[in-house]
Amino acid sequence: MTRAVASTVLLGLCLGLAGCAQSAPPTDPPTRPTIVSLNPCSDAILAEVADPAQLLAISHYSHDPRASSMDRVQARRFRATGGTVEEIVALRPDVVVASSFLQPATASALDRLGIPVVRLGIAGTVEDSNAQVRLLARLAGHPARGEALVARIARALADAAPFAGETAIPAIVWQGGGLVPGDDSLIAQLMRHTGFANAAAARGLGQGALLPLEAMLADPPQAIFTAGSPDAEDDRLLAHPALDGLTSTVRARFDPKLLFCGGPTIPKAAARLAEVRASLSKP
Repeated sequence: MTRAVASTVLLGLCLGLAGCAQSAPPTDPPTRPTIVSLNPCSDAILAEVADPAQLLAISHYSHDPRASSMDRVQARRFRATGGTVEEIVALRPDVVVASSFLQPATASALDRLGIPVVRLGIAGTVEDSNAQVRLLARLAGHPARGEALVARIARALADAAPFAGETAIPAIVWQGGGLVPGDDSLIAQLMRHTGFANAAAARGLGQGALLPLEAMLADPPQAIFTAGSPDAEDDRLLAHPALDGLTSTVRARFDPKLLFCGGPTIPKAAARLAEVRASLSKP
């Protein structure tokens, strides 16, 4: 597939989806492109919806266990790239998939070289995530695989939903350094779906706000999901000994790698939330 053909594919895909960039479309019929992914969230999706030979490289984040949303063995099947223009050009992809934070200099260089780029924003809802799954599956030429992943997500969410009439449990996802997610984030939507109420939002805290230890101790929720690395310097407060005195609060480990991406991450995140919810519902 030529880069010109990839541009035709992108033109159709980007209509109605913000954040896409493409070069001028040709008239050749589209086929299945080769892809370089610079975004750890798109890495995980493309690993499921594209043929392995199509995915020439994934972001270096996905080879880092601290940052990857993918299974380590799955990620190591693919070459990793730091995202430099030199690396991308050497791989000769038909299209590049990046985040909306792609550096302007890199985007400009790829445009001059005629390499089309799809930029994905942060998926703030399950619906946003499903739209990205479908877009990338269509880009890869395998729309049915995208629909299969969307269906798997729907089944996982159905399995994770609480029984009708159950009262929502106040909970906080507490990240390294005391960060909390806002109520308009994907993880907050998954909390609501699995029977939790975002207690951080009830305090008026938005995305990226800090909740210090003192405030947590003064007014603890019923559940605290600690989403940090125990070995990291700024995550030590998540295991502070003073928290042991919260006898009416359950603290549960939540893998921080499940916080930021949609796609195949959603079933794992929903299952973990539902697991904790079920334990709190037991007599």
